[in-house]
Amino acid sequence: MKRAVIYARYSSDRQTEQSIEGQLRDCYYYAEQNKIIVVGTYIDRAMTGTNDNRADFQRMMRDSDKKLWDYVLVYKLDRFSRNKYEMAIHRKHLKDNGIKILSAKENIPDSPEGILLESLLEGMNQYYSEELSQKTRRGMRETRIKGLAPGGRVPFGWNKTAERKVVLNEAEAETVKEIFKAYLQGKTMRQISDELNARHILNKDRPFLTSTVYTILHNEKYTGALKIHGEVYDNIYPAIITAETFQKTQALLKENSTGKHVPDVTYLLRGKVDCGCCGKRYNSAGGADRTGYIRRYYKCVNKNCAEHKSIRKDDLENIVINAINKVFGTASQIEKFTDSVLRRLKEKRGEHTNLKLMKKELEKIKKSIEGILKAVEMGVVTESTKERLEELEKQKHELTENILIEETKEQVSISKDQVKEFIYKAMKEPTKNMIDMLIEKVTIFGDKIVITFRYKPDDETFDSARPKKWNRYSKNPDPDDRGSCYIQIKYRRRSNMLTQLSSCCVIIEIFIRV
Repeated sequence: MKRAVIYARYSSDRQTEQSIEGQLRDCYYYAEQNKIIVVGTYIDRAMTGTNDNRADFQRMMRDSDKKLWDYVLVYKLDRFSRNKYEMAIHRKHLKDNGIKILSAKENIPDSPEGILLESLLEGMNQYYSEELSQKTRRGMRETRIKGLAPGGRVPFGWNKTAERKVVLNEAEAETVKEIFKAYLQGKTMRQISDELNARHILNKDRPFLTSTVYTILHNEKYTGALKIHGEVYDNIYPAIITAETFQKTQALLKENSTGKHVPDVTYLLRGKVDCGCCGKRYNSAGGADRTGYIRRYYKCVNKNCAEHKSIRKDDLENIVINAINKVFGTASQIEKFTDSVLRRLKEKRGEHTNLKLMKKELEKIKKSIEGILKAVEMGVVTESTKERLEELEKQKHELTENILIEETKEQVSISKDQVKEFIYKAMKEPTKNMIDMLIEKVTIFGDKIVITFRYKPDDETFDSARPKKWNRYSKNPDPDDRGSCYIQIKYRRRSNMLTQLSSCCVIIEIFIRV
């Protein structure tokens, strides 16, 4: 029997799961009528069809290279794509893998006429999409020209009338002015939100969050101007603050963006770096050099500390990442990680057990059918014999389909090499979550860095390691906390840069808080 996967999609957040359910129902019905087994589904929710930047669509195209199914079944061709050029590219990709696109609702014959019909439908889909987009943009522009509120809720500070006009909410408008004034006076967004919540001032019936204050401070609509597509509309939102106040706020926001409230900068070791001199925490810091380039640092919060110096973010994080690779990135350790991941996946899916049970059950049914057929050949034919044979044939058909589906799942499941490759990549570019799981803390001394891990590596390399004598400037760890070994990396400090000593001078040992 032929195998197929279903691809379903809806375009807008205003649509619901019912759209997907309807597409799947019609696709399953089409597959049943045409004796096609559905072995999987790929679904994109609230994703446009005018481009192929869709997660499950891309996953489906990658999986098609494994050539495990014969068709991609869609409700209509516009679910697959509304861009005829991308449609042609992806159709060619599937065709090279021996896969055809089927439409459950568009009766396209497998003939030269069918090719013409497909091309016509694809062109109409793209035309419809572009025309709808143009009409939508034109309608929204007309709405703005008339000074009417766009769809959705209006921002904090205004209300929307039944006639879709935006009017000031006097109480909220005063709060907006207060937020801008407080920030320009030097208060942080957290302090502003805490003070508003302490006074029980709500943001549209919800407490104020730091992110809410951040959004308000960046919203130019409060000046009374809406800028969109190169046009300025000053007839929609009544002004709450002046343009000068807004510009001063933006300048201050930019100036403060090098601190710890930086949205697009991840400090992998935030909250984990301690000063070995005073015991205080290292916080994130930053500043521009003479060329205007922004540099990031970790810096001891204690200004009176004798070792109160900043350390470049990239230098420190690279040392820790190298230490993780030294401890957990050995070939034997990666092999154990890989086996553990695969074992967990196997336990979670239980695919092999199910497949064996189904195949065993299928063999039993086949033997039962053979026994009944022998009885028929010998002339033993009753109404019960006929019913039992029909029941067994039905069970055989269902089991055969389920076995095909499970075999397909087994073949598309992740391989050992893929898991190993992922682990190697994760070791080289660890995420914040991975650092949090592996690292207990990082302690900065005057001449070395001590990295304390949460787990002891399961590797013979470190079993025989013994702690070496620490120098007199070091703080000895509690002997009760000492594991079999630790990592101690010596470095040379030049200004704020860390230069790791040559390999012969670096003490590679491991300290683990067990």
